[in-house]
Amino acid sequence: MAEALDDTRVVLINGARQSGKSTLVRLLAKGRTAEWRDLDATATRQAALADPDGFVAFPELMVIDKIQRAPELLLAIKAQVDHDPRPGRFLLTGSSRLLGLKDLPDTLPGRMETIELWPFSQGEIDGTADRFVDAIFSEGSRLRHNSDVTRTGYAERLVRGGFPEAVARDTARRRGRFFDSYVGDLIARDVRQLTDIERGPEMRALIRLLAARSGQLLVANALSNELGVSASTVNRYLVLLEEVFLIKRVPAWSRNLSNRAVATPKMAFTDSGVAANALGADARGLIRPGGAFGPLLEGFVLMELARQLTWSEELVDLYHYRTKDGTEVDAVLENRQGRVVGIEVKAASTVRAEDFRGLKHLADRLGDDFVAGVVLYTGTQTLPFGDRMRAMPVGALWEVG
Repeated sequence: MAEALDDTRVVLINGARQSGKSTLVRLLAKGRTAEWRDLDATATRQAALADPDGFVAFPELMVIDKIQRAPELLLAIKAQVDHDPRPGRFLLTGSSRLLGLKDLPDTLPGRMETIELWPFSQGEIDGTADRFVDAIFSEGSRLRHNSDVTRTGYAERLVRGGFPEAVARDTARRRGRFFDSYVGDLIARDVRQLTDIERGPEMRALIRLLAARSGQLLVANALSNELGVSASTVNRYLVLLEEVFLIKRVPAWSRNLSNRAVATPKMAFTDSGVAANALGADARGLIRPGGAFGPLLEGFVLMELARQLTWSEELVDLYHYRTKDGTEVDAVLENRQGRVVGIEVKAASTVRAEDFRGLKHLADRLGDDFVAGVVLYTGTQTLPFGDRMRAMPVGALWEVG
């Protein structure tokens, strides 16, 4: 991030509320001559709206926290950096995707680098490497890792999530209060800034429905029928929830391997703790028979992978794969050279040969472009299951260096 300030005129740190953006910006600005403007302050926001050009007129670095509160400033920032194109002029933070803001005047194309900040990854919480993506592409099926994390340990990580404030709280009850307040504030402030929405209860009901489908296909018509509102309304709500970083879509992958590939995206909550709290699930209840451990674990893994893609040396995109006859791969990682790693997620502590069916389907069709097929499971050992096929503990995601 410091490198971006050294060669880019405007740097935007964008991400979910309470993910530590303001704290990170203070660290980045430390030791620099900087003017700090927080748009949560009413007087500051009113000044920005009254005189945008004067507000951003500063010869050194200006930090503007929560730029989504006054997106009108972007045109004034554009004029400033076009007149004086030195790098490191503006450091912005936002908790809504700027392209989704109503009446957005300009997104500073070619002038701004956007860095997406997520809630903590498991490696950031534990102080471990978080280098699984780079390792699996470089080592393929040679990669080995054993982990001592238990099924209960995975469930506890899942319900804790990665928001700094939730991680810091000692009890499930106190974390639950944080998650409830977080979702309530998100609907009351950020969602309503993006659109004129008055039916908050519908949005809350949709969030609960989505939590039960974390890691699953996102089918708006099914949600519409269950919620009792139109599919167009559901689609609008889904866009809003993605704009404020509550959920993330994982697109379907196809390389014309089969004309039976499904194009429907998957959906996962960016923070597993929010999803678990929406379902009223605790760690012990998750791993009971009939609990939501499997779907939530898949969403958890997808989002841990998505976090790593923001810092991995290997440039990789995240997809899922499913055919109309039910052959599927939970996560497909494809690098810019077209090399592919397939990942299946199993909540069980044992793995069977049939768990590799979708991965072998990909391997047969991709040939040498297929790097490895991995079933991530809640056991402790890496186990071979044939050519380029391995079962590995879920903990490898953040414990591999």
